[in-house]
Amino acid sequence: MSAERPLILFTNDDGIDSPGLWAVAGAFGDLGDILIVAPRLQQSGMGRSLPVASEGRIYPRELPMNGTPYKAFAVDATPAQAVLHGVLELADRLPSLVVSGINYGENAGNGVTISGTVGAALEAASLSIPALAVSQQTPKDLHLTYSNEVDFSAAAHFARVFGEWLLNVPDRPDDVDVLKIDVPCEATPETPWRVTRLSRRRVYWPTRPERVALGEIGRIGYAYEADPAEAEPDSDVYAVLHEGVVSVTPMSLDMTSRTDLFRLRQLLVGEKKQAVKT
Repeated sequence: MSAERPLILFTNDDGIDSPGLWAVAGAFGDLGDILIVAPRLQQSGMGRSLPVASEGRIYPRELPMNGTPYKAFAVDATPAQAVLHGVLELADRLPSLVVSGINYGENAGNGVTISGTVGAALEAASLSIPALAVSQQTPKDLHLTYSNEVDFSAAAHFARVFGEWLLNVPDRPDDVDVLKIDVPCEATPETPWRVTRLSRRRVYWPTRPERVALGEIGRIGYAYEADPAEAEPDSDVYAVLHEGVVSVTPMSLDMTSRTDLFRLRQLLVGEKKQAVKT
């Protein structure tokens, strides 16, 4: 690797063999040095978790990408931990950018804290590294697969557009730690994009385990239960799932509520707002 070129770290939550991971890494080949560090196995739904039970074993891999062999590392770890192993052990310098994805399935609405794709990007951001979390809308039955039915070319295109912007912008806007990119299933490189907010609505709802006795295996599932047309018009859910445009959502590590903090303190200590005299 050359110190003159930016180092770009790629990871995901679907696992090292995911076509989405290789599609996005291939789109950045001429922009910098590529380092791929991803979970060895499927790690969807892990959020930003750092479980102490993860063993962290690292398995070097070499996979062809655009006719060129690239070194990659599969890690017995969550997505966020894969970022840490990449930065602390495998990178020869601090990455200039971390790209997480491309995920099978959109990550929109208030469920983003569940997403390992988003969690990995937030972990990178916590280390002061600009980060992208990129997701592709797919049918639910493909979420945990490595299906070749999914065309990641448009998502890879938009990942490169916004990744290149993060690499070259002299000053990022305040309070923008991650750009979350969600791409509709029928998108092309010509599909419009717009900046959105994170919807407060939930898209996928938990489903009750089917079992007779509580001692049996009973995994909580999830089902799509949403009317995107009822989401906030400026939100990621509305943009991707109702309008069919690419959503670009700025995310911040500061998860503080936007409420009036002084007024909240008054309420917490039992003070009453004085009436304004006229």
